[in-house]
Amino acid sequence: MHMRSADTCIAHYCRWRALACLLPLRGVAYRKMAGQEDPVQREIHQDWANREYIEVITSSIKKIADFLNSFDMSCRSRLATLNEKLTALERRIEYIEARVTKGETLT
Repeated sequence: MHMRSADTCIAHYCRWRALACLLPLRGVAYRKMAGQEDPVQREIHQDWANREYIEVITSSIKKIADFLNSFDMSCRSRLATLNEKLTALERRIEYIEARVTKGETLT
């Protein structure tokens, strides 16, 4: 299934709405329906409503994915910083333990 960008969908929708406004509403099918939409017109409206819904869902999923990627990068960076600090502390503890074992003063 080919996915269109939001801009493309919006452009198509705007063109369709502009053309729909230009169509005469006095056709036989419209008079016969007595105020109801033509089934084809209704199907077109439903199709656009579905497309708009899909676009909203797609946009929401993209925002969630962007947030999760950003959160992942932030967590990785913070964990790397913590890892460096812990490594430095472990080295310092090993150094102090070695000095204590040898009986050296810590001053």
